[in-house]
Amino acid sequence: MPVILNIETSTSVCSAALTAEGMVLAHRENSDGRNHAALLSDYIKYCIDFARDKEMNLEAVAVSMGPGSYTGLRIGLSEAKGLAYALGIPLIGINTLELLATEAMWEYADLQGDELFAPMIDARRMEVYTAVYDMALQPVMPQQPLILDADSYRDELAGHRVIFCGDGSTKARDVITSPNAIFLPDIVPLASGMTALAERAYLHRQFIDIAYSTPNYIKEFQATRPRNPLAQC
Repeated sequence: MPVILNIETSTSVCSAALTAEGMVLAHRENSDGRNHAALLSDYIKYCIDFARDKEMNLEAVAVSMGPGSYTGLRIGLSEAKGLAYALGIPLIGINTLELLATEAMWEYADLQGDELFAPMIDARRMEVYTAVYDMALQPVMPQQPLILDADSYRDELAGHRVIFCGDGSTKARDVITSPNAIFLPDIVPLASGMTALAERAYLHRQFIDIAYSTPNYIKEFQATRPRNPLAQC
């Protein structure tokens, strides 16, 4: 399997990992806040230096494409594009919701095989970015922004245990009371968790365009104008 540099910046956690043969060889992460611009370059350098010390050649760069933080996604994708272009290696885009679902599969020990996975990334108020996948990562509910209420995921919960994961699932736990609902709010998307998805994409030559690919925002970015302090005078 290829040597891949993985980059994840979609939430408040910033991380990079060097992987090969299904294993994490080097990894750095920080969950203190959204200071990705100050940290990511050093994390990438650490992974590249590790590869050079072991006389390993990078064969691809994988980056989490979102949904998630607009700023974080832009930082991660920009770094990934620049590195892939400079080294002449392919770029792999990883869906962040699929990444969360994959991490939940590894984390939850009592899987019976017919569970559904509902990754959630916190948006504003009661809104989350979400989707629903089966064990094969086939979408049962397409990715979308969703405002949570007591009826959310009613059809999925009627016939399956649904594992809600990611930071948005904390809000879901407040409104969804089904006995089939399982909540794993502490799962966060990490570069070290991208291994299987990145290697699968490399095997199937599922690469993205280095020049023109853009983050998967789901919703268009809406800039707000800062308030003029003189307007209060």
